[in-house]
Amino acid sequence: MDDIKILDAVESYIRGEMKPDERLQFENLRKTNSELDQLVVEHTLFLQQLNHFGDRKVFKASLNTIHIDLTEQGKIDSMRLKGKAKVVYLWKRYKRVAAIAASIAGITTLVISAIIGVLTSKPDDNVQQMSRELQVIKKEQKDQKADVNNLKDQINTDKKEAKKTIQFKSGGTGFLIDGKGYLVTNAHIIRNSKNIAVFNNKGEEFNAVLIQTDIARDIAILKIIDKSYKPMLSLPYGISKTASDVAEPIYTLGYPRNDIVYSEGYLSARTGFNGDTLSCQLGIAANRGNSGGPVFNHNGEVIGIISTKETESEGVAFAIQSKFIFDAIDQLKKGDTAYQSLKLTSKSSVRGMNKQQQVQKIQDYVFMVKGD
Repeated sequence: MDDIKILDAVESYIRGEMKPDERLQFENLRKTNSELDQLVVEHTLFLQQLNHFGDRKVFKASLNTIHIDLTEQGKIDSMRLKGKAKVVYLWKRYKRVAAIAASIAGITTLVISAIIGVLTSKPDDNVQQMSRELQVIKKEQKDQKADVNNLKDQINTDKKEAKKTIQFKSGGTGFLIDGKGYLVTNAHIIRNSKNIAVFNNKGEEFNAVLIQTDIARDIAILKIIDKSYKPMLSLPYGISKTASDVAEPIYTLGYPRNDIVYSEGYLSARTGFNGDTLSCQLGIAANRGNSGGPVFNHNGEVIGIISTKETESEGVAFAIQSKFIFDAIDQLKKGDTAYQSLKLTSKSSVRGMNKQQQVQKIQDYVFMVKGD
């Protein structure tokens, strides 16, 4: 995840702006990621300090307003005001309708504008003194902003260093089932992982979280949580609800290495190992990194998820039937109403294209999956 995006997520969490499901996922991340938890604590203190500073500025402005009101009522002699107080009085009297910005920079801009508008025709030592003080304030604000930026840079650097230390122990393939960042993969790939990362075919890395697991069918549903991830409008392939026929040509895309790899073969049996009805048997070359990858028919429809390979035979693999992806999504919706809008499509927009054209359309939707 981009580090600035991490700070945005932390601020959204602190201010209570997250949706319930996002907040739950974020809190789970805090429990498993000590660096993120420390960042939340430090950023909370940082925001509190900024709020206290703002409160002091508002309080000071309120005192000035009361002072002006008392002066206008004749309870205080305005002629006794000297130097900076006199300038503040004049500005308050003739610019009371001006909006005072909440930020320090906004306040300074309004103060300078008001003083120039009221007093440029009558420069004196007091005005010059006030101008010098304003320059000092402006410099202090720049220094404060630089300190804030330096703090963020340090936090970002620390997060990058922490990210580099993550040692991923498992890997495989996953593919999108919804353009908003929902992926399906094998449950055994990310089992017991505290950190999950997915990589597209351009090598871009995104953090993801586990939101649903079906251990019996070896299916896991992930959600990309990086704000840098750009949602896809629609998927080029559909998810099939029906079983395929024996001898039907099939192909796969996966990550047995860092580059995406294409393999083709055929459906050799409608059942899996020892007649397992949850899976089907493929006549195809598959390696360890292919696990979790999609199996496509000639219409560009997903008919299965590669799960295991036959260790005693070359060119034999097994795939979980794609209809069980629908079951996993139904269970997810029953367990959390936040996912009611998640819908799978069975329509393939690459139907009728040759395999090369299909792969060009599909490869951006297939990801490498890693867990620690």
